[in-house]
Amino acid sequence: LQRESAHYFGYVYFRQVKDSSMKRGYFQKSLVLVSRLPYLNLFQSLLQLIAPEYFDKLEPCLEAVCNEIDQWPPPVPGQTLNLPVMGVVIQVRIPSRVDKPGSSPAKQVNQENLLPAPMVLPSIHELDLFRCFQPVLIHIQMLWELMLLGEPIVVMAPSPTVSSEMVLALTSCLAPLRYCCDYRPYFTIHDSEFKEYTTRTQAPPNIVVGVTNPFFIKTLQHWPHILRIGELRMSGDLPKQVKVKKLTKLKTLDTKPGLYTSYKTFLHKDKSLIKKLLKGIQRKRPSEVQSALLRRHLLELTQSFIIPLEHYIASLMPLQRAITPWKNPPQIRPFRQEDFMKSLEHAGPQLTCVLKGDWLGLYRRFFRSPNFDGWYRQRHKEMTQKLEALHLEAICEANIVAWMKDKSEVEIVDLVLKLREKLVRARCQHLPVKEETLQRVALYIQTIIGSLPEDLQAVLHHP
Repeated sequence: LQRESAHYFGYVYFRQVKDSSMKRGYFQKSLVLVSRLPYLNLFQSLLQLIAPEYFDKLEPCLEAVCNEIDQWPPPVPGQTLNLPVMGVVIQVRIPSRVDKPGSSPAKQVNQENLLPAPMVLPSIHELDLFRCFQPVLIHIQMLWELMLLGEPIVVMAPSPTVSSEMVLALTSCLAPLRYCCDYRPYFTIHDSEFKEYTTRTQAPPNIVVGVTNPFFIKTLQHWPHILRIGELRMSGDLPKQVKVKKLTKLKTLDTKPGLYTSYKTFLHKDKSLIKKLLKGIQRKRPSEVQSALLRRHLLELTQSFIIPLEHYIASLMPLQRAITPWKNPPQIRPFRQEDFMKSLEHAGPQLTCVLKGDWLGLYRRFFRSPNFDGWYRQRHKEMTQKLEALHLEAICEANIVAWMKDKSEVEIVDLVLKLREKLVRARCQHLPVKEETLQRVALYIQTIIGSLPEDLQAVLHHP
């Protein structure tokens, strides 16, 4: 769960109360919490506490709340935090990369004596996937593929809440793969990109937009995939499933709920999942259990797709024995799509997934998507950092005095500057290097400087 550098998330509590003294007959106001962190459940729960008080007591209430939030500790992966606000303690665990995907957060054993008893949030960010996807369960496979390929999708919903939840559910269904395209949980005609998204002179961007205004049915008709959902109803049987319809049927403003697309899936539908969820509805299985089933299915599907890519990219890493202390680390070999495709014969998704279909076609389309680009950049960066870390360790193991014997002053000064640069980079980029390794490199630098003439020592000590 990374902090967004280019966007803010806005979490909204909207109040609408009948009031005949107002021009429109209603009191309407929103309290919005803005953050770069995607902690949906935490911030929505926080607003549920703050907003009613704020509408009653106004600014002084917000000032008190902000003072309390300023005292909160920073979110550290893997830590459980107790966050006091307005006489309540919210308890949350910040997820970590080392958590086992699909497992529930670890229960905190050493409960502190908190007064009052904490309000424990089981997850800081996860939506009720089953509730969100109820009307489109039979199309879950298609929606997963559309998200994987970064296709432009419009979600037309009856309310901003339904629109936002569906967009966020869609972007989360690729976990643990990061969704690297843009998404707007609630988009209106007042947004600055309105012109760009509604123009027909260029293809729609790789983005998922959630809208509620029926006007968009007309202006976004040229988008390739439109999901229209009606009011969500929780009942004893499966909610009416939206049908897949041709885009040409999207004409009138009272367009019926449906998935309007001409997309053909690469993989066959998994009927066993639908049966399992249907049985759950009949047996009144709790929504969180249904959500866990759905999340595990999507997780296994994504992992089946991504594991062959992980195996292949790992094979591009240079061997550890090729890393020598006094040469730059060797380069990571380039990613060749055709070589990867050949590797699928003996190490493809068929090893971990029962789903049949055109996996090769799906990979070829994926290579053209921003999600592949984002995944590859991240992996390449991690591997480069790993090489840097291994190189620093190799330097620590080397006999620096023996190396310096037949070297000129220029070469030795050059080495000092390079090692210094490496040390700074390791600390700035938080490379996966032990602290003792960094300290040994710093000691090496001092040893080398100490062997040089005094005038050079002075320059190197005070660059």
